[in-house]
Amino acid sequence: MQQRADHRIPVLIVGGSLVGLSMSVFLGRLGVRHLLVERHSGTSVHPRGRGNNVRTMELFRVAGIEPDIRAAASLLADNHGILQTPTLVGDAGEWLFKHIDPGGGLARSSPTNWCLCSQNDLEPVLLDNARELGGDLRYSHQMESFEQDDYGVTAVIHDRAADERYTVHADYLIAADGPRSPVRTALGIRQTGPGDLFANVSVTFRSAALADVVGDRRFICCYLTHPDADGALLPVDNKEHWVFHAPWHPEHGETLDAFTEERLQHHIRQAVGVPDLDVKITGKASWRAAERVTDRYSSGRVFLTGDSAHEMSPTGAFGSNTGIQDAHNLAWKLAAVLAGWAGPGLLDSYDTERRPVALATSARASARSVEHSHPGFAPAPGVGGGKRGGILNVVLGYRYPHDTDPDHPVVPDTLDLTGQPGTRAPHLWLRRAGTRLSTLDLYERSLVLLTDAPDDAGWHAAARRIADTDGVRLDAYRIGPGADADLTYDTEPTDWAQAHGTTADGAVLVRPDGFVAWRATGAVRDPEAELRKVLRTLLHTA
Repeated sequence: MQQRADHRIPVLIVGGSLVGLSMSVFLGRLGVRHLLVERHSGTSVHPRGRGNNVRTMELFRVAGIEPDIRAAASLLADNHGILQTPTLVGDAGEWLFKHIDPGGGLARSSPTNWCLCSQNDLEPVLLDNARELGGDLRYSHQMESFEQDDYGVTAVIHDRAADERYTVHADYLIAADGPRSPVRTALGIRQTGPGDLFANVSVTFRSAALADVVGDRRFICCYLTHPDADGALLPVDNKEHWVFHAPWHPEHGETLDAFTEERLQHHIRQAVGVPDLDVKITGKASWRAAERVTDRYSSGRVFLTGDSAHEMSPTGAFGSNTGIQDAHNLAWKLAAVLAGWAGPGLLDSYDTERRPVALATSARASARSVEHSHPGFAPAPGVGGGKRGGILNVVLGYRYPHDTDPDHPVVPDTLDLTGQPGTRAPHLWLRRAGTRLSTLDLYERSLVLLTDAPDDAGWHAAARRIADTDGVRLDAYRIGPGADADLTYDTEPTDWAQAHGTTADGAVLVRPDGFVAWRATGAVRDPEAELRKVLRTLLHTA
């Protein structure tokens, strides 16, 4: 029996940082009513979490907010690479990498690219768009408790500004409430992994003279390796606003109060190599890097996302990106279940798909911190010893479990996006009614079946009949150069079937999150029956 509540809503999101706000945007795009509560009074004011990888930008592109994000990130648009040097005076040091995409090869795999947008600039963009999409976002509101039953979740919310409490009944609750997640704690879900790795104090400061010292070295981050004053320097505007991460050792009894303004000024000057550098401290915040992943991502009708589900070393910005991609994976599944065209069993795949990705990615993040000798990180034996090297296969090439290849690695050694079920669908430039678009732009609100034009095998007609009669959100597109094609090729000659690992008589089914669900390599006797069988299994409607 449902409990009485002051408000009823399909989805309640707890936490309004990057992941919670992204979830609000994704649900809003899918027409899912939701309420978000965040205990803080507004969005982040501290510049952090700046690296948005190519997969995240693909999701923001499809959500229609990539232009707004790039506008917010314009000051750092020309910053690339990570520099490691004992001092910024002179030309000492070396680039750990100078360009994320040397040679521009990424354009073959994606319609977009990385974007350097700090959390304090990104969150307002997400907030504005979430509200425009109808999201009910309430800051200075904190969830104090919740209970769940077979019908939903009932939560007690504290309006901290008015000092009033009210209850909300939701079909599902999404926890995006950070690494110390009260929701996870209340559920009794444990975490595993090496645990705390290192701690830093993040300092914002102003310095007019530092830009001249940096010169034309437009880095994302600079690791300064002075033996008595190491740390990481990050530009905010390349002119006078900067961030410095200073190692902090609470395990040795060092307190945050020990980082006085005078100490921080001296540390930054020594690290940079300019004893009389003008340094005006404007703020400081502590943070701890850790490697932990929860034992499960859900309990009943409650789901964990972002830092509540996993913590990762900051090198490579894997944590925030993995969290945003958690939200995207879960959003379409919730939308499908709530709309009735998928069964509740679909939601079980959130754990089986996203948790292995977090385990593999968190290990790679720690390894990258070791590889880059992140200031303050002295890894314990066995920590950060995983695979190293390039990260494109980590951020774009990860795979979900699939019956055809249950033992494949979650993160392959090389990037291979050729239409295998469980991988992100290939990117191709096409045209629809004269408008240029990527195949990835097709995937958001429905399942999509791709076939050849003309479709002599009958897949397209079968998909149209199923969509009309079964209530499944399924779009079908015929691709080819002729007049009977729904999508035509762009200027370069392309073979969509070859790119997707099938033939002209085959078909490829892509999920709303852009991952390949299934493909047929040729014609079958009864394409409608075959496709209906695939959909029942995928959507748990059997």
